[in-house]
Amino acid sequence: MLEKHYRRPEVESLTGLSTSSIYRLMDEGCFPRPIKIGRSAVAWPESVLAKWLQERQAA
Repeated sequence: MLEKHYRRPEVESLTGLSTSSIYRLMDEGCFPRPIKIGRSAVAWPESVLAKWLQERQAA
């Protein structure tokens, strides 16, 4: 089964974070980095986001 990948606007909706917050947290090592899905496109795998959200709720 193929895994769903989320682009940045969808990630913002799922996490409630703004673009600048997402990239700041990535720089701090507190948010997963996206993977390349094209020449100039990136996305976050659903499993990675689900794990991050679960860990955030547990904390």
